[in-house]
Amino acid sequence: MRFDGRNYDELRKIKITPGYLENAYRSVLVEFGRTRVICTASVEERVPGWLKGSKQGWVSAEYSMIPGATDSRYQREVNKGKLSGRTQEIQRLIGRSLRAVTDLKKMPDITIWIDCDVIQADGGTRTASITGGFLALKMACQGLLSEGKIAEDPIKEHLAAVSAGVVNDRVVLDLPYAEDSAAQVDLNLVMTESGNFVEVQGTGEENTFSRDELNLMLEYGEKGILELIQIQKGALREIVIASKNPGKIKEFKSILEPRGYKVLSIAEFPELEDIEETGSTFKENALIKAKYVGEKTGLTALADDSGLEVDILDKKPGIYSARYAGKDATDEKNNQKLLKELEKISFEDRTARYVCALALYNPEGKKAEIVEETCEGIIINEYRGEGGFGYDPLFFLESLGKTFGEIPLEVKNRISHRGKALEKLKKVLENL
Repeated sequence: MRFDGRNYDELRKIKITPGYLENAYRSVLVEFGRTRVICTASVEERVPGWLKGSKQGWVSAEYSMIPGATDSRYQREVNKGKLSGRTQEIQRLIGRSLRAVTDLKKMPDITIWIDCDVIQADGGTRTASITGGFLALKMACQGLLSEGKIAEDPIKEHLAAVSAGVVNDRVVLDLPYAEDSAAQVDLNLVMTESGNFVEVQGTGEENTFSRDELNLMLEYGEKGILELIQIQKGALREIVIASKNPGKIKEFKSILEPRGYKVLSIAEFPELEDIEETGSTFKENALIKAKYVGEKTGLTALADDSGLEVDILDKKPGIYSARYAGKDATDEKNNQKLLKELEKISFEDRTARYVCALALYNPEGKKAEIVEETCEGIIINEYRGEGGFGYDPLFFLESLGKTFGEIPLEVKNRISHRGKALEKLKKVLENL
């Protein structure tokens, strides 16, 4: 046993938290024991000058440590006027590793930057950066696919990295600083899911090492990397949205994908029958849909039942919002019927709200969580904006002076009934 109680071939406690930062395009907090690294992905719709006209993209990486990452203050390298040799080596390693599993021709004229910032260092910062950086890259590619900016997923296969070494004449896996600083041999291994090497960095620290020791370090490293890849995959959770509405799916993807979810719609399960919404409330209908989809697919299912309540119409259309103008109603027909019914109603009396009930159903434990949220507004008498769907071009927010059809999706997600309901479910989602 080692000083921290682990077996020689055992990883430290690994934790990966997708969506750690709200403002980043995609982000991941990766923890290898006490080592913690924030990995963010940013997207630029351009490539370095030397790649212009090549019809391919680029993946680049930067690495840094914050001043409080170590026991004594780590001086910011920007104040030194240049990057240290160690930093340059590590960020080149990260970039090389990520490009090895990326088909750059499938992301033409796009650069994805992966920034790895060490907020606490206890050994293995480069391997943690590669492992978390890959997941941030994978999530960024999912986002680009959802947004229609690329046609195919450029990620060829999963990738992770881990350290191994010889300490006190014993081969060990995943060294914290206490072992790393005393190691006779230090080795960093980057490997793909299929078992192919990207990079092997092995150095004897004032010592030599045998072929048998090298083979055992590679064996331990491969075992650790395959475990890390399973943890990566576990962090990218699948969730089925019980809807075929492209507008709803787009909104759910924009909210859930940055948090590490692979979002599916029931359109991808043609064997599912149409769901009869027999409930008398938004909550009842949401639960009916979530349970049906969860049980039939075996995946966690998220269903929403949402609609518009107009006060002067006795809260109609309510649960019938999607089919207000009849069974085969379109958004246009529903909006026209609403405008006709409010034709003689003054602006002050057109108060309304969007309501969203969300039901999350986990078929494994047969557990359900239901939340409900609202967003208050006023129905205006003309279409404004081309964004959103449903009644959005008529739903006016006095605080913004705009309709839901006029505001960007990211703004809508922060203030909408659906966005607020998902925020309530955030902790439940994180614990799935």
